[in-house]
Amino acid sequence: MERVAGTPVPEGDGRWPDREESDGPDPEFALAAAQQGDTEAFRVLYRDIQPRLVRYLRALVGDDAEDVASETWLQVARDLGRFRGGYDGFRGWVVTVGRHRALDHLRREGRRPPAVLVPAEDLAALAAADDTAAGALEAVSTDAAIRLIATLPRDQAEAVLLRAVVGLDAASAGHVLGKRPGAVRTAAYRGLRTLAKQLKQSGQAPG
Repeated sequence: MERVAGTPVPEGDGRWPDREESDGPDPEFALAAAQQGDTEAFRVLYRDIQPRLVRYLRALVGDDAEDVASETWLQVARDLGRFRGGYDGFRGWVVTVGRHRALDHLRREGRRPPAVLVPAEDLAALAAADDTAAGALEAVSTDAAIRLIATLPRDQAEAVLLRAVVGLDAASAGHVLGKRPGAVRTAAYRGLRTLAKQLKQSGQAPG
């Protein structure tokens, strides 16, 4: 069994099926195998989490998201053996590491965290608390989406990102933000409702 060492390499060697081509291995199994040193299992985890992690980090550090994600995975690879929990908890842990690395990056650069900006293609996939909010978000254009999400209070914007873009449950998102799960659910719900209301007022929300 190949051991995890250094930075992860996203290319596979064929021993694990691509998730795009099949259901792929159980992520819980992949996590357990990766913790035993299987680098192909680690690649499975990387492929599943990396795209959403980069979208989240882009909201925090802009064009430096890929660099911060690389720093994140280096720390994850180093500390993986000490992680305890299931796959949902692992995703939350990776995002927590990424958020800390992003804030460290901003401090080094002497920058404040920017207003959270999300591309419209991410907003269109949001799982809203009700059908009205979900339908409204699907109607917004890219420029409008950026303007709207930037108007949300930061706690609501991050809650929406973590719940709907990264795909964390409320408990895992709460760990990332240092808040109770109920507070995360409330912030995400309020953020989506606010966006839906603004879209309706502008005439962009579907009937």
